[in-house]
Amino acid sequence: MSPVIEEHARARLITDGPLTRPVPVDLRYDATEDPRTVHITLPGGTDWAFGRDLLERGLRTPIERGAVRVWPCGRTQLIVELHSTDGVEVFQFEIRTLIRFLARTRAQAPATATPSDGTPEKRPSRTTTTAAPATAARPERGAPATRG
Repeated sequence: MSPVIEEHARARLITDGPLTRPVPVDLRYDATEDPRTVHITLPGGTDWAFGRDLLERGLRTPIERGAVRVWPCGRTQLIVELHSTDGVEVFQFEIRTLIRFLARTRAQAPATATPSDGTPEKRPSRTTTTAAPATAARPERGAPATRG
């Protein structure tokens, strides 16, 4: 079984205007990179990496770590709010999509390891899902990192 799990999903980009729009996102997990971290890659290639436990807890109750806020919206939706120097992006996900993805990550590496510090990283996406582990240092809390 490959240590990389990748799932294509749809989210809704929530804006200040009256309309939302669907956007394709990639959910990615690489057990060889860090078994406590998941990635959400947004349109344009921006990759956010943060603690898997943040998404898991956000399914049940509002939680915030650094530049990421997650909270349930009713029984079927989850809101993920991402803060960066470029501004704020708010995405609405179907909970069942995230539950399925997180279940696959737990099967790969159970959540028994010490939780990550949850500090999010923002960086351009990789061209391959089997890339070597990230070498970028974690940014200060609330400051996304870019990968060069």
